[in-house]
Amino acid sequence: MNLDWSVVWQFSGTLAKGAGITILLTIATMAVAVPGGIVLALMRLSPNRVLNWMALCFVEFFRNIPLILLVYWSFYVLPVLSGLTLPPFTTGLVALALNVSAYNSETFRAGINSIRKGQSEAGLALGMSHIEVMRKIVLPQAARRVLPVLASTWVSLFKDTSLVSVIAVGELAHTALEIRSQTFRILEILTAMAVIYWVLGYPQAKLADWIYRKWGVKE
Repeated sequence: MNLDWSVVWQFSGTLAKGAGITILLTIATMAVAVPGGIVLALMRLSPNRVLNWMALCFVEFFRNIPLILLVYWSFYVLPVLSGLTLPPFTTGLVALALNVSAYNSETFRAGINSIRKGQSEAGLALGMSHIEVMRKIVLPQAARRVLPVLASTWVSLFKDTSLVSVIAVGELAHTALEIRSQTFRILEILTAMAVIYWVLGYPQAKLADWIYRKWGVKE
């Protein structure tokens, strides 16, 4: 077997650019999915049956279909139904944000429900409004409870961004596969891709572990 690892260095700039797009896509997705998850969680907890039902349908739909199918659907079906054609990066962002928002919604809802009802009742007894109780008592405690889970979601999302490579988003996986097809250096390029993902992902996983130890709530 004749290996040529110099091809990795030759395309190092291209691989670095793909890794940068992977990181950007992860950040952009969470920037949408965190507030989206909060809104959906509050809708799920709302006494308004219509809001509750709308959020339930959203969460159960986008949480229970494969992400790869959602990516394909957003890229191929959505333009046909709506007449709106989005760039591949934006399409991938939409698909990821819909999926992660659904998961974040359940994370936030569980965090809010974990706060003892007596604390909310005490706030109301002191003259706070329901909104003030939510903002000053419930949400700060819920944020601490859900932070470790969000950290794990982030790590998972970082790897799942590779799925958007199927619609030609130029992130790390797509870039590496393009280089592979140009150079025919399958082992070298795929190994380099795996190493880059590991080098970027391992510190994130360790950070998630530290967040669990630091802020994980033990009843």
